[in-house]
Amino acid sequence: MLPSSRGTLYPKRLPDLHRLEPPPGARALVRWFWISSWNLSDGSVSRQQLIAFPALNLVVESTMVGLSGPTTRTSHRDLSGNGWVVGALLRPAAVPAFTDDPASLRDEYVALAEPELHARVGESFGDPPSERGRRAASEVLADWLIARVGDPTPDALQANRMVELAEADPGLLRVGELAERLGTSERTLQRLASRYVGLGPAALIRRRRLQEAAERIRADPDADLASLAAELGYTDQAHLTNEFTRVLGLSPAGYRKDAVG
Repeated sequence: MLPSSRGTLYPKRLPDLHRLEPPPGARALVRWFWISSWNLSDGSVSRQQLIAFPALNLVVESTMVGLSGPTTRTSHRDLSGNGWVVGALLRPAAVPAFTDDPASLRDEYVALAEPELHARVGESFGDPPSERGRRAASEVLADWLIARVGDPTPDALQANRMVELAEADPGLLRVGELAERLGTSERTLQRLASRYVGLGPAALIRRRRLQEAAERIRADPDADLASLAAELGYTDQAHLTNEFTRVLGLSPAGYRKDAVG
């Protein structure tokens, strides 16, 4: 199931965004495809700000192919003119096909020399963009990933499960609880996170809580922040505020004013 706007700090400001589920053969490698296109008037700039999912993204855009590493803070991109992007939010199982050290890609966006992939995705996407073109472009990218990655190992699939639980279960607040749910040790989780994610297991839990906090603030601008902090497992409102400010660069109250205003 695709979350509607989780991870996007200002979804109302998006020019055009579609999320598509991967075909069955790619579901162990891709969480979803995200596809956007824009055609902005001269001088217009649309800033897209994210508190991204703790993962790598393979990105095919109108000018290049790139690999975006896991982030430790909010990220943004300024859109201008016209263009398009077809991205794949990678599951941990796909990561070793691109790097042995995903932590080295933290907060980085590196170009990949994949001209054939770029051409094939661009041809499938078409102009003007359409639902058929979006689906065709995502299928091209899925097929390319399946061929590049091959069959995931048992360790890779366990890393997938680790991330799924950390992101989806609001009752998990500590790494020990996550290890217990997976029937393994905290040391194993650290090893899996290092090999397949590039962020520690505690960071996975913290990211999910921050994404949910931002989403709840957008959905209910009148929400009591102290109550929200308690519901999400923070020690108190100050704990939420400190974590929110450290990663997003503004307080929950400041974000509420900016997102709703």
